[in-house]
Amino acid sequence: MDEQHRYHLTLTVGGKPARHGWWGSEKVARAKFTLWVSECTGRAGSHVTLVDEVTGETLDTWPVAS
Repeated sequence: MDEQHRYHLTLTVGGKPARHGWWGSEKVARAKFTLWVSECTGRAGSHVTLVDEVTGETLDTWPVAS
């Protein structure tokens, strides 16, 4: 995995992949995460996940599990 593709963002709708992207900057990936969440708010079955592909750590998810 190269640093250009470290942060992977995935949007699923109804359990199916709808959009994804990779960024080398966590700051940029988090900004995209916020944008995608704002675009999906109110859309039932939407889920956004941000993962650090180097460490395998899930950095953020929406909606937040309770």
